[in-house]
Amino acid sequence: MGIYVALGANQDSSHGPARTIVEPALSCLTAHGVLVLRRARIVRTSSWPRGSGPDYINLVLSVATSLSPAALLETLHAVERSFGRVRGVANAPRTLDLDLLDYHGRVENGPPLLPHPRLADRAFVLQPLAELDPAWRHPVTGRWIGSLLADLPGDAPAFVT
Repeated sequence: MGIYVALGANQDSSHGPARTIVEPALSCLTAHGVLVLRRARIVRTSSWPRGSGPDYINLVLSVATSLSPAALLETLHAVERSFGRVRGVANAPRTLDLDLLDYHGRVENGPPLLPHPRLADRAFVLQPLAELDPAWRHPVTGRWIGSLLADLPGDAPAFVT
């Protein structure tokens, strides 16, 4: 078990186009005390609802930090804001979206909610997480990541890098 963060974007920001946001975002995380240990390859997914905006780039990061889960979540939100993210409308296009998925298998009713409450329903998160940790188990259900992926409808998103 580790600390896993999902990164997504589908809107350009002052840091550049969404497709090139990964490196500036990783640098910003490092500057805020979040060390990126490994990262999955990028997957590209349609916006939701389909056709409502540009495609998203998504990946999962394995990170290390001395921050508590709550402090890490606040740091992720601060990094999002530095990239122009404005929260408010569900499923709105995003310059940067950082979600705390799992923090060493902890289960918390929040904030933050751990594990991320919609983690098991999102192929665009499970697929890259499986690349980083094929032996990962859901902290609440105990289900293996391969089983969670197999239960999702449709094909898993394809890696683009």
